[in-house]
Amino acid sequence: MTNFKNQSLKDYLDSLASHAPVPGGGSAAALSGALGAALISMVAHYSLGKGKPEPIEKQIKDILSSSQRLREQFLELVDLDAEAYLGVVNARKEGVNQEQAGQKARDISHKVCSLCQETIELAPFLVTDGNKYLLSDVEVAVELLSAAFNSSLALLKS
Repeated sequence: MTNFKNQSLKDYLDSLASHAPVPGGGSAAALSGALGAALISMVAHYSLGKGKPEPIEKQIKDILSSSQRLREQFLELVDLDAEAYLGVVNARKEGVNQEQAGQKARDISHKVCSLCQETIELAPFLVTDGNKYLLSDVEVAVELLSAAFNSSLALLKS
């Protein structure tokens, strides 16, 4: 299977738009989560070293560390979702292990939802104590994370 997380953005989008079963919606949801986490990291980077009290600087450093870890987890799910969905496709073709394959795919969607929630929880501190010029970037991050969460929920219903 292709390693989608290491493709160029153009190649990934071309793959997503193609007539191939993967990547699909779950992979795209995970990528949206990674984009949201990356924006949280960007805002944290720009919020450091601005002469704020040490407890605020420490919290921003913690947010930066968490958002970077979360972004990596989302990126892993870009590929794990594609792998899980290929398992669903193969199980349908073979008529075996459909429930097990479906559960693996649902587990990925649950994980995306969980990571979205964890990442969104980083945003309020940046709104109050982060770089005031980047509030719209925090909002975009939350919107991307919300989209990833809602997309994963939709996949859980299918």
